[in-house]
Amino acid sequence: MVGSRRRRGRARLPPQSAEPPPPPPPEEEEDAALSSREVTTVERPSKKTCSASASTTLALSGPYVCGDLLDSLLPEILLHGIIALFDSFHDFLAFISTCRSWRTAVSTLPFVYTFSFPPLHFKPDGPYVHPHSGRIKPILLSNCKWQLSDPSKKNSSLACSVPKNSPNKIYYLGCSYGYLIFSHKEHCLLVDVYTGTKVMPPKLPPNNDLGYFCGIGILTAPLISPNSRLLLFSRESMFEWQVGTHSWSEHTLTLDYELIYQIVFFKGDIIVVENPLRLHTVHLTPQFSMQELEIKKEFAPINSWLVACDDMLLMVDQTYSGESAIFRVFRLNFSVKPAKWVKLDKLENYALFVSLDRRNPTFCCMSPERWGGKSNCIYFAKLSKDPGETWTAVELGQPVPNNVVNFIFYAISTPPDCGLLSSLWVFPSLVYGSG
Repeated sequence: MVGSRRRRGRARLPPQSAEPPPPPPPEEEEDAALSSREVTTVERPSKKTCSASASTTLALSGPYVCGDLLDSLLPEILLHGIIALFDSFHDFLAFISTCRSWRTAVSTLPFVYTFSFPPLHFKPDGPYVHPHSGRIKPILLSNCKWQLSDPSKKNSSLACSVPKNSPNKIYYLGCSYGYLIFSHKEHCLLVDVYTGTKVMPPKLPPNNDLGYFCGIGILTAPLISPNSRLLLFSRESMFEWQVGTHSWSEHTLTLDYELIYQIVFFKGDIIVVENPLRLHTVHLTPQFSMQELEIKKEFAPINSWLVACDDMLLMVDQTYSGESAIFRVFRLNFSVKPAKWVKLDKLENYALFVSLDRRNPTFCCMSPERWGGKSNCIYFAKLSKDPGETWTAVELGQPVPNNVVNFIFYAISTPPDCGLLSSLWVFPSLVYGSG
C-alpha cells in the first residue's frame, strides 16, 4: 500500500522533480546467539532453568530498542569510556540491552579484569560439605544448582541449574569465560553460569583420567571467538578441542609433580602452575610446546594463588603468625633473569578476587570504592557452614583471626576434591561479548 501511494505520487510530479529515495530495507535479523556456533550440541535453557528476581531480570533476547543508536556519533573509544564508568554488572546489562552497536562494542573490550565493577559470586546450593583430598566422587548434576549474587547489589540474586538431559554423573574441572566445565569418562559438558545454556563438545579419548586425578579445564578465549579452544589437563596429557571441530588433539605433558594446580592468562600467555615456584608457559601454535619460566627460588609459599592484574602477575600468599594469619602479595619481576618475586606493601587502587579452589578464575578490580568495596583487599569466595557467609574481605598485611582463615586455608599439599563444586567468582559470558 505504501509503495503504491509513492508510485501514484511520482506520476503527478513534474519531469524535472527528483525521485524520492526508496523505502528503507527491512530491519536485519538478530545476531545469531551461541547456538549458531558449529558445536556438537548447544541447547537453550527453558524459562525454568534460570529464574531471577525482578531486580535482576532484563530482556536481553528481545528486539533491540534503538537499532544502531548513534552509531556514527559514538565511536568505539567513547563507548569503552562509558563502560569504564559502570559500578555493577546491572549497569553492564542495561548498556548492552540498548542497541546492537553498543552490544557489539563489548566484544572489542580489553581483558575483563580491567573493569571497575566486581565479578558475581557463585554459591552452590545444598548442604555444606568440607573439601577433602580423599577418594574422589563425581557430581550428580541433577542436584547441581547455584545462586549468583552481585557484591554491589546485595539484595538481588539469580537462581540457576544445569539443563535437563545432561549426563548425570560428572566431574567438575573448573570455570572459564563464564562457563562451568565438566567431564566424565568420554563426555564433556560446558554450562553457562548465567543462562544455563549447555554446550557438548565431541567425545573425549577413552581412559583420559581427567576426573580421577583432579583435572583442570579452561577456554583460551570466549566461546564465540575465532579459534577459541577448550583445554583439559590430566595428570599426563593435555586434550585440546578447537571449537567448531569434531575431534580432540592429545598432547603429552612432562611434569615433575604430575599435578597442575592453577592456570592463568597473562599478556596473551597461558601460564600453568605445577607448584608455587614452578610455572610453565604453554604455546599451542605453530605446535604444542611447554616451557618452564626461570624464577629465583627464595622462599616456599604454602597456600598461594596467582592473579593477573593489568601488566602485573601477582601471587597471593597466606602465612601464619601465632593465632592469626597474614596475607601477602608478590609481583613477579620479569626484568631480571631469572625472574624474581617482589613483595608489595600495598595493592594501591586495586582489589583481588580469589576462590578457594585454584581451578577457578581469579580477578583484579580497580577502584572498588565505586561499588562499595575497598581497595588493598583480597575478596575470598569460601565455603562456610553459615549460608550467609559466602565470601570475606581480607586487608593486605593485616592479621586475620584463625577462626576466619580456617575456611580459607587449602594448602598445595591437599588439592581440592574434584567431586566438589565450590564457591567462586565469575564474570558471565555476556561480559566477554557472547551476544
